[in-house]
Amino acid sequence: MTEKREKFVKLAEGRTRSALDAIRKIGNLSNKRAYDYDDQDVKKIIKALREATSELERKFNPTSASDSDTFKL
Repeated sequence: MTEKREKFVKLAEGRTRSALDAIRKIGNLSNKRAYDYDDQDVKKIIKALREATSELERKFNPTSASDSDTFKL
């Protein structure tokens, strides 16, 4: 394995584990006996997470990003 690949794997695994843990912790906020929230709060959280994952996908797929930035007639 190349040094760049090893670095990517190490960072990707750690950061993905951290992100998944953070998402699980957000899910723990669903306990209505411990927290007070409404549907709007939940929708805002889910929207923010979806936007972040969409941005992540866009960054890993540079061809789609360059296609959308290019104007053609």
